Amino acid sequence: MSVYTSISKGELEEFLAGYSIGELRKFAGITSGIENTNYYVTTSGGEYVLTIFEKLPATELPFFLDLMAYLAEHRIPCAHPARNKAGNYLGELKGKPAALVQRLPGRSLDHPKPIHCAAVGEVLARLHLAGQGFPQSRENDRGPRWWKQTAGALFERLSSEDAALLKEELHFQSRYRSFDLPRGIVHADLFRDNVLFEGDKLGGLIDFYYACTDILLFDVAVTANDWCNAADGALDERLTRSLLKAYQNIRPITAVERDAWPAMLRAAALRFWLSRLYDMHFPRPGEITHTKDPEVFKRILINRIDNEYYIRDLWPETFAQKPGGSKKLEHG
Repeated sequence: MSVYTSISKGELEEFLAGYSIGELRKFAGITSGIENTNYYVTTSGGEYVLTIFEKLPATELPFFLDLMAYLAEHRIPCAHPARNKAGNYLGELKGKPAALVQRLPGRSLDHPKPIHCAAVGEVLARLHLAGQGFPQSRENDRGPRWWKQTAGALFERLSSEDAALLKEELHFQSRYRSFDLPRGIVHADLFRDNVLFEGDKLGGLIDFYYACTDILLFDVAVTANDWCNAADGALDERLTRSLLKAYQNIRPITAVERDAWPAMLRAAALRFWLSRLYDMHFPRPGEITHTKDPEVFKRILINRIDNEYYIRDLWPETFAQKPGGSKKLEHG
């Protein structure tokens, strides 16, 4: 992700001496993302990604690393963490928690096609099913409590229009009840930059450091809002159908989930609008940083509000494929 912590070759070599993965060949900072410091690391023993954790304390990190190992061992294509010579996934570098994971093949996509969205929908459903057997749990620290706290810090910095939209959506979400929706392990950040493809073949899922126990449908909404989104904030029908049909083929949703779909899309848009607003107004210093545009998720939120009665029927059991190819869902 962004490089907040710079490391020298000597510092990295000292860290790698604690692992049985060979000698350092080369390393380079990764500039995408916003939360942690990441480096590509090549040794004589293989290719890895080094993550230096900037916010999460060491006490919370075993959940993520154990989850990645569990999923990789249950045939979910994600990076397995490397154990150090002490038998631990987690180490320390420059006084901060750090971990090495396998570097997966492929690259992220800027412009996915239906075949890519279908692959993502399928693997997300498989992740949700596999996660049912994971013995640990973790509360979503970017959930409703965080929404309210973050909004409180932002209101005085927003335009009157944005403040009103934020206040209205928080009120809507506070009235919404989701107790009947299936829950389990979710990735919670399955954006395009966290999925790698080799051509049309999915190479793997990365960046599990928002993973938690939450509503499964919320995870689908987070994914669809990015993978199936058009430039104006509308959902692309063809991409959305491809993702949802593939997901539904592996984990059929319930009638309650279908009814909750518009509210979950709004909740997912709210969560990322808030985080991008916060990063813009309260930036952290870093050597290489990348702040993402909050207007993208403002447009998405507005579109999901305006299209409540249309987007529910995208799920395959209630929405028949129409001729004419791809189009965007718009209110009208």
